[in-house]
Amino acid sequence: MAEVKEYQDVYLSSFERREKELAAAGPSWLHEIRQAAVHRFAELGFPTTALEDWKHTSVARLASVPFQPAPDGPTGVIIDALKGLPLCGLDCSRLVFVNGHYQHELSSLIEFSKGVRAGSLAKVLANGDPVLEQHLARYADFENHAFVALNTAFLNEGACVEIPPGLIVEKPIVLLYISTARGQPTVSHPRTLVIAGRESQATLIEGYLGVEEELYFTNAVTEIVAGENAVLEYGKFQQESRAAFHVATVQVEQARSSNVSTYSFAFGGALAREDLSVVLAGEGAESALHGLYMTGGQQHVDNHTTIDHAVPHSSSRELYKGVLDGRSTGIFNGRVIVRQDAQKTDSKQSNKNLLLSEDAVINTKPQLEIFADDVKCTHGATIGQVDPEAIFYLRSRGIARDQARALLTFAFANEVIEWVKYRPMRERLKETLQARLGTGPRREAA
Repeated sequence: MAEVKEYQDVYLSSFERREKELAAAGPSWLHEIRQAAVHRFAELGFPTTALEDWKHTSVARLASVPFQPAPDGPTGVIIDALKGLPLCGLDCSRLVFVNGHYQHELSSLIEFSKGVRAGSLAKVLANGDPVLEQHLARYADFENHAFVALNTAFLNEGACVEIPPGLIVEKPIVLLYISTARGQPTVSHPRTLVIAGRESQATLIEGYLGVEEELYFTNAVTEIVAGENAVLEYGKFQQESRAAFHVATVQVEQARSSNVSTYSFAFGGALAREDLSVVLAGEGAESALHGLYMTGGQQHVDNHTTIDHAVPHSSSRELYKGVLDGRSTGIFNGRVIVRQDAQKTDSKQSNKNLLLSEDAVINTKPQLEIFADDVKCTHGATIGQVDPEAIFYLRSRGIARDQARALLTFAFANEVIEWVKYRPMRERLKETLQARLGTGPRREAA
């Protein structure tokens, strides 16, 4: 891959122009982090395929586009389209961001009478909340990740969700990030911080959506902190424009006896990459990671996951599935680390892929790095096509070949969707999957 460091100047110049504005938008400790991050981005440059973690994903196209900061404020197109977007009809609190900027008039906050705080990160920063200094930009590593460094350099707006100790939040909290280019390539750097207090329970869903087939770049970072005995479900739904670039980092930190389950659904984007890392930092912590990526055309979707068992007596489960069609490419790199002192670790990892086209490509690399001797760990990966015998069976029952293939593909992918606990969200995901495969209810012509 050609060297892409020369394209850094667009972002470095943008930071220089906005540095005074950013310094005024928040406390001095944060601006010191921003400056350290932009200097680190200048040193790292955009990753190239010479790096092991990026050898199958070239960002040359992304880096060569002169993206400009996305403007604030919703447009009529977004307001009109909002009702038809996934996640918008769920009966729960919803925070809406357009091009990374919080939109109060589009949000729907169900009143939290017991002290849950969910709102604009910029507003919380302006108020000088000391909790942010303890957690914000303390988990997602910008020293070794260029896109995290870039996001941190422009850190200002996004969502802040804090759940007080002992509180059980019955309905999910939805964070909806909507992007539009408005005629020119734009970039946004949304930041999300979630703090689940001790013995709290909640569900958080992030959605990244494009309302038009435009060229833009979403560079997102999410940091999640689960306190002792906290139970948290985190879901991500990505359906960006087919011309868009989406790069995201999700960093989870778990305390003693906490339980975090995640699910990630990637349907959109010309190039989409997610780095999900979970650190089980307390004994008895449990994590469960589930993912589904579906590609077509010339889409490129890359999933990198890391589960770090840092202490003894922790467990993890991971299942990622891919459905690839057309000339698309999928990458799965799942890494499980068991530290030297992390005895009694129990970990299982699986990646399964279904190729619907002879031109589709999947690169899968599940890996275990075990430095302890009293553990129970397994991993595996499969790549295959739709079973021709199953196709024959369905055709013998009067089902057309294309419909039979779609039904079998739905059954393969639906295993991941079934792990979603919140039923309305689960049904929305099934509808999206059915629409993509053409297996939904047929409407008679008028």
